[in-house]
Amino acid sequence: MKAVIIGPPGAGKGSVAEYFKSKYCIPHLSTGDVFRAEISRETELGRIAKTYIDRGELVPDDIVIEIVKKTLSQMDLSRGVILDGYPRTLKQAEALDSFLEIDVAIYVYIPEEVAIERLSNRYVCPICNKIYNLKFNPPKNDLTCDQDGAKLYRRSDDEPDIVRERYRVYYQQSKAVIDYYRSKRKLVEVDNSQNLEFTIGILEKILISNGILKLKPCR
Repeated sequence: MKAVIIGPPGAGKGSVAEYFKSKYCIPHLSTGDVFRAEISRETELGRIAKTYIDRGELVPDDIVIEIVKKTLSQMDLSRGVILDGYPRTLKQAEALDSFLEIDVAIYVYIPEEVAIERLSNRYVCPICNKIYNLKFNPPKNDLTCDQDGAKLYRRSDDEPDIVRERYRVYYQQSKAVIDYYRSKRKLVEVDNSQNLEFTIGILEKILISNGILKLKPCR
């Protein structure tokens, strides 16, 4: 299954991707992880991308497209791939068609207020990077990691006012992408404002019944 996952901040895109990666051994390509890897290796593309990221600006489409294309060319796609964080713009979506034909665009939707509630309660361990949510999966001890006892922190971009702006910017930037895949009849929409396990179960049934997911579980 070759898929892209799109949706606003806090929608649970990473959790959905991780489920299908774990159960069906479908590679998960997160553009955030790819950027961090390119930057840490100090590649030419990584250095260029870092100049924009350090200024708090969006990395230009041409650079994002080149990094994703390069990464995909180095991957084993025999079981497909799940792209998370790409495409973000119509230009990126159109470019993707030139080097990877996707089967489905999974649009995970949540209302703005749900996104704010989820992300403002999200805390991260600075050592093992384990993510907690004070409402859904809180740490056993107050704001300390269950695994290594480190003090948890909240990312600066998870502050409520910033989440609201991120949500607004996402739809300003990505509405054309959603419309693009809807026009190509490749869009599957799921509302994840309630229970993640229920949402994934519904999504899995839709993908199987429509012949999009044909793989048998690998574990």
